[in-house]
Amino acid sequence: MDVFDVRDRLIEDYREFTSSFVDPRDPQIRKHVERLAASGYQWPAPYLSLNPNFASGGTVDGLVAEGLLHPDSERIFRIKKHQSDPGSQPLRLHQHQRDAIAIAHDGHSYVLTTGTGSGKSLSYIVPIVERVLRAKADGTYRPGVKAIIVYPMNALANSQLHELEKFLCWGFPDNKPLVTFDRYTGQENVDARRRILADPPDILLTNYVMLELVLTRHRERDRLIRAARGLWFLVLDELHTYRGRQGADVAFLVRRTKDACDAPRLQCIGTSATMTTEGDAARQRAAVAEVASRLLGQPVGAEHVIGESLRRATTGSGAAGDMLAKQARHWHQNGQTPGLDEFRRDPLTHWVESAFGVEPEEGSGRLVRKRVPLTVPRAADDLAQLTGNRPTCVRPPSRRCSRRAPRSSTPRRAGRSSPSGCTSSSPRVTTSTSPSSRPPTGTSPAATRPSHRTAARLSGKSSFRWRSAENAARNT
Repeated sequence: MDVFDVRDRLIEDYREFTSSFVDPRDPQIRKHVERLAASGYQWPAPYLSLNPNFASGGTVDGLVAEGLLHPDSERIFRIKKHQSDPGSQPLRLHQHQRDAIAIAHDGHSYVLTTGTGSGKSLSYIVPIVERVLRAKADGTYRPGVKAIIVYPMNALANSQLHELEKFLCWGFPDNKPLVTFDRYTGQENVDARRRILADPPDILLTNYVMLELVLTRHRERDRLIRAARGLWFLVLDELHTYRGRQGADVAFLVRRTKDACDAPRLQCIGTSATMTTEGDAARQRAAVAEVASRLLGQPVGAEHVIGESLRRATTGSGAAGDMLAKQARHWHQNGQTPGLDEFRRDPLTHWVESAFGVEPEEGSGRLVRKRVPLTVPRAADDLAQLTGNRPTCVRPPSRRCSRRAPRSSTPRRAGRSSPSGCTSSSPRVTTSTSPSSRPPTGTSPAATRPSHRTAARLSGKSSFRWRSAENAARNT
């Protein structure tokens, strides 16, 4: 999916909507309105950031060889494509996932604070599955709930249910898992609830509202809470959402759950994308540990707050301005797709990763995510200043509409079709030719401000394109 294209289509549809009921008759006012619309004052330039490259923590097979994971973990945590696929490739972990597995192996509670898409769920699923497998192997396993995972939204629980199905069921005879799991969030039908109450799973996915009801409803408390006596793990996903009065309610809920389950050796785990950005890494860990200890009702050491370990995806190094200018001209004029190794070595690629992805932390020098994201025009201006070249198009120029329908003397109403006779085109992003945010006097803003628009206008399909672009944006 091209996120720039999604943005262009959204803005173009919104532009058509807002302009459909604005039709000034005064020439000067019309010119002023058109100039403002062309300058993009209603929609600022998009911010762009790159997902960083995480340091490798080895493979699940490697952790099994080290004795950190049970041998059956090799069969479970593999890359699987369909239900009968046992997995041809071992699952490769990030360093923060390995750190979480090691801390859980030692019996400590911990908090994982890594960004979106960093695989936080595996950082608690692997330790939970590992402990159940160990208990079955040494004969100490007893049926019942071993882990309760609490999500702030049912959508997250539903997504995790599918991931557990892929790991624990796919590739096994009759799709029968070695470690059982189920969801109990209030979405289940009567038969599913009866099944769960009759045979509670090892891993129970729920939300904090439903967990409160389980503690108060006699039948569910009698079945599920009794099955969870001696609970091993209690996981709070998206820890940062529990604040204020809701945070106090959840903190009491955690303490009541521990008491009801009679779990003196309970390991509490919290995950969060961002909880604090103030101070250096040591101060951030201390702050997170303090909040987590208060919320979870048991001590969480700062040494057990796990952050990201980043590595550069590029292998090249920073280059002088003339070299960057040479490479920029090369890729702009050549138009060929480079090989992976060549791409990673390229100094321009290294600059892109530094501009949009990672930066060294002040004081420690370790790589962290870019704190302040850049817009595309701002990054183009920075590169132009570094190389001494004037910014130019950073996307292929779009084809203009071959003709426009004449503007009606009466305002168009929202919901009517857009002007006909326009040809579809590819989107473009152009960058400013002036570092100033305002155009020079007497100059059209469209010539100096970034233009992120698409010339494509499909007659009679504005509402359809709006919904399509909106859905696409929601899925990115």
